[in-house]
Amino acid sequence: MNVKSSDSSEVATSGKLLALVIGALGVVFGDIGTSPLYAFEVVFANPTHPVAPTPENVLGVLSLFVWALILVVTIKYVIFIMRFDNEGEGGIVALMTLLVNKAVRGGRLRRWFVPLGLVGAALFYGDGVITPAISVVSAVEGLETISPALSLYVVPVSLVILVALFLVQKQGTERLSRAFGPIMLLWFLVLALLGIYSIAQDARVLAAINPLHALIFIQTDAVLSFFLLGAVVLCMTGAEALYADMGHFGAKPIQRAWILIAFPALVLNYLGQGALVLQSPENIHNPFFRMAPDWALHGLILLATVATVVASQAVISGVFSMTQQLIQLRAIPRMTVLHTSLSNAGQIYIPATNWIMLALVVMLVLYFQSSNAMGGAYGIAVTGTMVITDLFAIAVVIRVRKWHWSRAILGALPFLMIDSLFFSANAFKILDGGWFPVSLSVVIMMVMMIWSRGVERIVAHESANSLLLKDFVGGIEDMNLFRGKGTAVFLTSDEHYTPPAMILLAQRMHALPQKVICLTVHVEEVPFVAASRRFELTPVDHGLYSLILRYGYRDSIEIPAVLSQLFPADDPEERYGYLINRWSLVAQKGDGWSVWRKNLFIFMFRNVPAQWRLFQMPPARVVEIGERLII
Repeated sequence: MNVKSSDSSEVATSGKLLALVIGALGVVFGDIGTSPLYAFEVVFANPTHPVAPTPENVLGVLSLFVWALILVVTIKYVIFIMRFDNEGEGGIVALMTLLVNKAVRGGRLRRWFVPLGLVGAALFYGDGVITPAISVVSAVEGLETISPALSLYVVPVSLVILVALFLVQKQGTERLSRAFGPIMLLWFLVLALLGIYSIAQDARVLAAINPLHALIFIQTDAVLSFFLLGAVVLCMTGAEALYADMGHFGAKPIQRAWILIAFPALVLNYLGQGALVLQSPENIHNPFFRMAPDWALHGLILLATVATVVASQAVISGVFSMTQQLIQLRAIPRMTVLHTSLSNAGQIYIPATNWIMLALVVMLVLYFQSSNAMGGAYGIAVTGTMVITDLFAIAVVIRVRKWHWSRAILGALPFLMIDSLFFSANAFKILDGGWFPVSLSVVIMMVMMIWSRGVERIVAHESANSLLLKDFVGGIEDMNLFRGKGTAVFLTSDEHYTPPAMILLAQRMHALPQKVICLTVHVEEVPFVAASRRFELTPVDHGLYSLILRYGYRDSIEIPAVLSQLFPADDPEERYGYLINRWSLVAQKGDGWSVWRKNLFIFMFRNVPAQWRLFQMPPARVVEIGERLII
């Protein structure tokens, strides 16, 4: 039998799509996929607004769950929001960048959108800390269904798992991540089977699919229903990840994974938990694990723990990725970023972020002790991000897609109203634990705003004093410079411009070495750069050279070794001097920026890792030429 090339191409394309769908299950759906462990129980175990597990309440809450997943996750995110990407990338930072670069490059709108995007990023960090804690603790709480005496071990076991998870980040998780997709595929299959098994015991629960039950529940006690929305939102935590991870897998695999696998499994499982409670209201405690037959309980606890580790890993990777984006946008101080994969540039490890997250997660578990208590802390960051995403989406369709404003608002208003209701309900959970993500987000937002403003001032000063390299060389004879023996290497971020340290040396000391190398280092989005593309050396004039070095993210950047190759007659360890510009910042009162903010920026600026250390430059040969800058 002959197979046409077009048929082979279709098979290959289908196979690739299937692989992406399974891969997306392991990365994108971990958070929302593990919500059944705690979401349904938290609604009824709410300490401030408890709900009796009566049949009417069970059906009403389940109906809210089902329609929240349909309206917010399926229609808003999967069908609507995922149409808006920035060069294939999704997420709130990508939306902000799209707006700033293509629609609102200046003026008042930019002054609104950039801070709003940074608020969304700050809220994401709050969510990123809570997700590993509540997910792992909720899985380990399954031990309580085996024996109440095992409840004493929930916190210690959870901490051991979480600490181990953060400790392995440095080694990279590429090999393990290959198993994440199949593990989560098995997890969603188990979710569906547990739900079907329980629904078969009491099919009355299928009535919850009718949205009238949600409306009746709300009408019966509107005030209580409003507050319960703060717990209902737990069923859709992780929805933002569907959009944020679009750049890794593409829209189509994520959409198919949700519609064909994740969404049906989640709905079946929530309905199954409801059926269990309809049969016996006391099953409201740990309903997820009580659905399982006794013979399957131990295996289910193990699978749930593994699934929550997968979910936590996805969130941690997302935080690393967000941090890298913010560093590139100059919204936060530069940190050491290590690439842990030879094949995937997105596999990174940021030590400072990792250890801060670990400390916060441990504090969270020790303080709240249980997933029910942590439920109060969960939600406000998620819903805040959702509202900001809605506002950005409206701006994108108006400013980028050129929709009429009335059409855009009319289409987005229902979703904005729903998300605003969820956010408002969660705002009342501040005292129940919501203070944690809010406080964390405020601190991060403050750091970002202060850092961004400080960097803007330095960049403005550098731009005002910048000089094209060709102009500097053209006027070098008129400067009457003393040209002493030796070779100096000046770092510059742009090969077309004169290094700031060289301008300072020429202006202040009226001197330059006989040989000057203006060095620019580019790190490309590939693991290794071929030796043939490593360097580009251009003689300029008057003993000046322009040297461009290219490295991959896994290459070892060793500047002295390259210089010894290019200039074999020289001895780089003895004769080269590496001259780097270093600002000496001084805070001064006035200009509307408070001194304490200036001092905080100066503290952060002084503690940014020195770039010359990353380039393997011998410390004894590095000279930092400082200039005092009053901010």
